[in-house]
Amino acid sequence: MSEELLINISPMESRVAVLDNGILGEIYIERHHKLGLVGNIYLGTVVRVLPGMQAAFVDIGQSRTAFLHVNDMQREPRPAAKSSKIEKADDERTIIEAAADDLAVTPPVVSTQNTEVMPVSKTLIQHRLHESQRILVQVTKDQLGSKGARLTTNISLPSRYLVYLPSSEHIGISQRIDGEEERSRLKTELTSLMQTVNLKGGLIARTAAERVPVDKLEEDIYYLLQLWRTICARRQETKPNQSSELIYQELSLPLRSIRDLVHAGTEKVIIDNVQIYEQVRYFAKEFVPFVYDRIVHYTAEQSLFDVHRVEDDLRDALKRRVDLKSGGYLIIDQTEAMTTIDVNTGSFVGGRSLEDTVYKTNLEATHAIARQLRLRNLGGIIILDFIDMLEQQHKDDILESLQSQLVQDYAKTKITQVSELGLIEMTRKRTRESLGQQLCEPCSTCQGRGFVKTAETVCFEIFREIMRCARTYNSPKKFTVVAHAAVIDLLLTSESDTVADLEYLLGRVITFDVENLYTQEQYDIVLD
Repeated sequence: MSEELLINISPMESRVAVLDNGILGEIYIERHHKLGLVGNIYLGTVVRVLPGMQAAFVDIGQSRTAFLHVNDMQREPRPAAKSSKIEKADDERTIIEAAADDLAVTPPVVSTQNTEVMPVSKTLIQHRLHESQRILVQVTKDQLGSKGARLTTNISLPSRYLVYLPSSEHIGISQRIDGEEERSRLKTELTSLMQTVNLKGGLIARTAAERVPVDKLEEDIYYLLQLWRTICARRQETKPNQSSELIYQELSLPLRSIRDLVHAGTEKVIIDNVQIYEQVRYFAKEFVPFVYDRIVHYTAEQSLFDVHRVEDDLRDALKRRVDLKSGGYLIIDQTEAMTTIDVNTGSFVGGRSLEDTVYKTNLEATHAIARQLRLRNLGGIIILDFIDMLEQQHKDDILESLQSQLVQDYAKTKITQVSELGLIEMTRKRTRESLGQQLCEPCSTCQGRGFVKTAETVCFEIFREIMRCARTYNSPKKFTVVAHAAVIDLLLTSESDTVADLEYLLGRVITFDVENLYTQEQYDIVLD
């Protein structure tokens, strides 16, 4: 599989597109006036502690206070006498290892699996935090909708090959690195290097660290050590009267993409801005030298994203319907709680039997679903409604195909078996807004419902409101209805008999006035 990175820079925003064999697979967008917070480290102030939720709200200088759960807080250090349990945990694939390959825009949350029984006073958040306390925190999830950012006190600092965990004593290896020999080599060399440089804390070897020589790993360790010392120094320099302060800011999107997205299969990195081109080349020469010669400056007049049809794919990614090549299609509905994806055969009729038609449509849909999840950055709970299949072998094939397609996804996913109703439940790690949430807002007319009341429904509401006003007020001699043109047209045509009956019943005249600025659901009744 050939892969290209397209980096488009404008005065308003930076955009990075990942092309798989010329097809848009992922898109990252960063508005310059609204930079993402994920990965940033703040010295924040505890505003409120909620024992009932075992959580706290922390002021980090944003419009909304951030959220810190007790499970995302640094654990108490274990007694030295029980260090043997640490060695046992190192031999298991823990949660740390599973998170190692999340993009550094989504720093891993450290969760060392400590099975020791801790005293209640040390585990309850009300005994660990108090209001006005200043704590060092890192953002793990951006603000989503009405929710503030999600925080952790388990700081993680990513580099090209490693992730440094100052508050952990774990050395983990990415689960995507296969082969016990290579995993053992990395663990041995990292342990030795940490002792050599006297580095306290833990390390995770990212996927990019596979078969990387020890001198490159050593360079990363020195870089991370210096970075952590800088963060500690800035923390000491903060003024005591400030409620919050940014201690460390994550790299810009173009540099993050070079650090986290490029790999041996990346053929080109094309950049359409000369200044960013020079910055990326300098960064790549220092940290990702193998991609240095693959960085290209785009100078043609036509837009870089237009040449590669990225703009067209972006417009399609905001649509509810996704057409399949066979004639079938997907319907994607995103709600606050979950996302549902419905598979339909559409115009595809197949050739052999209904079961064969359904099977082929579902199989094709697995490829489209995996792409849409990455492209739209859909996260949280996702319900996949495949067309019902009778044969168990077909169900197993669909599940296997979906799992194989999701291997390319950087975000962590978990999939259930196909249910009796043909549903597959899955979760996908969500750290930032989806593409639709980032680029769109709820419709001002329908308020995000996706539909409006019919003109007939609004007419009947107007009739009821006129009758209500007639009973409440005796003085008006006539009523003037101010509404949308479609509603007024219906009142003067199809509903004219009803209007005449109402005038006779109330003994008052009803007049109409068109207001083009009103939506179809808006109306006013003026008493004259």
